[in-house]
Formats: sequence, C-alpha cells, structure tokens
Amino acid sequence: MSNKIKHQGVVESVGEGSMKVRIMQSSACSGCKVSAHCNASDKKVKIIDIYDEASVNGRKAGDVVTVVATLETGMRAVAIGFGLPFLLMVITVFVTQKLTGNETLAAGLSVAVLMPYYLIIYLMREKLKRRFSFTVE
Repeated sequence: MSNKIKHQGVVESVGEGSMKVRIMQSSACSGCKVSAHCNASDKKVKIIDIYDEASVNGRKAGDVVTVVATLETGMRAVAIGFGLPFLLMVITVFVTQKLTGNETLAAGLSVAVLMPYYLIIYLMREKLKRRFSFTVE
C-alpha cells in the first residue's frame, strides 16, 4: 500500500510561490458503467492550494499535474477536523453529566465547546495551511 495520496488535476492559476489546482474528487464507484444513473456515484470539483516553490516553478494555467500528499498528512487533518472535536464533545458530556447530573446542560456544553475549538483552528489557518500542504509530482 502506498503512503501517498494522489490526485490528477489541472492548474487553474499560478501566483508568486503558490498555485491553485482543480481536481475531481470522486467516490470509488464513479467508474461504474451505470454511475450516471446512480445517486451513489459522487463527484465533486475541489480547488487545492499548493505552496511548494519547487512545484510552482515553470507551471502555467492549463497544465495537467499530479497532486500528492502523504497519508500521514491526511490522517493528521482528519484527526484535527473530526477526531479531536469528537473527543472534546464526549469528554465534556461525561464530565458535565458527572458533576451536575443535568443532561441538557451536558449536551449544550458539549456542542458549545466546539466554538472555541474551531475558532482556534480558524485563527491558526495560515500555519495549518502550510503544514497540510500538497506538492506536485
């Protein structure tokens, strides 16, 4: 099994030290013959920002490229986006329930605790953007 996540894409625009690449994200069954008539086959167009100087040099809009990220980067992004918030909610529910015995308060606080979490993620977006970056192969 490869430890890289790869997508074929087309360069949308090139800036100074960065570029935007359009990829087609599709579900595993999108290659099926009847996928056009099936709701399960899901395709989405995504725009990926690439901040790798070496990848950007010599590229122009319309170039076909392969966008690459490590599996570790993908897993870390999933952990920050879904895993940690889930743990935060579960811990908040159990601690609040144990301390107050009020289920409504526990449920409300478990959702409310996500607001500061995602605010912190938003404020750190520039640092995270560079850390969770793609390169071009």
